[in-house]
Amino acid sequence: MNRCRLLVVASLALAAAAAAAQGTSPLDPGAHEVLRPAGHVAGAIGQLWNVFVLTCTTVFVAVFATFLWALWRAPRADVRDPPDLSSLGRHERGPYRSVVAGVVVSAVLLLGLLGASVWTDRAIARMSLANAVNLTVIGHQWWWEIRYEGEPASDTFTTANELHVPVGRPVVVTLKAGDVIHSLWMPNLAGKKDLIPGRTTLLQFRADRPGRYRGQCAEFCGLQHAYMGLEIVADPPERYAAWTALQRAEAPAPADAQQRRGQQVFLGSTCMMCHAIQGTPAQATTAPDLTHVGGRSTLASGVLNNDRASLKRWIADPQKVKPGTQMPASTLPESDLDALVAYLESLK
Repeated sequence: MNRCRLLVVASLALAAAAAAAQGTSPLDPGAHEVLRPAGHVAGAIGQLWNVFVLTCTTVFVAVFATFLWALWRAPRADVRDPPDLSSLGRHERGPYRSVVAGVVVSAVLLLGLLGASVWTDRAIARMSLANAVNLTVIGHQWWWEIRYEGEPASDTFTTANELHVPVGRPVVVTLKAGDVIHSLWMPNLAGKKDLIPGRTTLLQFRADRPGRYRGQCAEFCGLQHAYMGLEIVADPPERYAAWTALQRAEAPAPADAQQRRGQQVFLGSTCMMCHAIQGTPAQATTAPDLTHVGGRSTLASGVLNNDRASLKRWIADPQKVKPGTQMPASTLPESDLDALVAYLESLK
């Protein structure tokens, strides 16, 4: 009875987790579903998944049915009956043939699954990379740095925790790790790929359907591993072009006295020792680039919605929001903090 209750509780917990994974909270800014592919690579992996599930389910049902049939056909005996050892001295053709048939069928099925895996790998490799978007993703504890490589180099720009890609155009991602091992997983668009310090790996995919999708670090990388999310936005080509043009521009100038005070606070405090805002003397690369931080949908790699109250909460004491983060708590007076928030919110 206790085992049954435990199984029920575990099932409910799994169901709740699955429901939460499909929600739209700040921690889940978009779809995060393996079974809903939105691109070429994810589609090929999804088809392979269907083949594996169908094959393994068929084998499971066959084995379980054979087990039940064997139980039903097994002779019944009493504890006082002597054991029947007559089969030890003779060759039983029926069981022998069953075992041989089982081995042959298993080998054929395993070879079939191997062939399906090779076919999937070749289908992924055949994806055209003509006119690809080239970018670099660097994993940090616990946020994502994204650098869009431009032609010419002056068109290169850097953002954080929000990856925009054009629909229908291949994307080639160079993966690097800034500290420890991370793993980038975007289930709607591609499989997992590790980011290893000192090594460079490539991830290639294509988004075929507009939408917002969630990426996640899939390799334990420290205290806030679970809160290292990445939002992927698949835009129509014209919207993507407008977004990239905006990202290449320098930060807008402060529009009023409070924003001008906020810029002075930023440039006169320790903020500029870690962050960059293009068009200002702040050019550090230790922490996320804030040139257009006001235009992002979330803060702290998906932990908070990007609004004034959340931004102020994050700057005031990041450790209460994301314990272990590298960002220290603010010691600014309330008026300076409000001015800084107003300035950063204007950077769109």
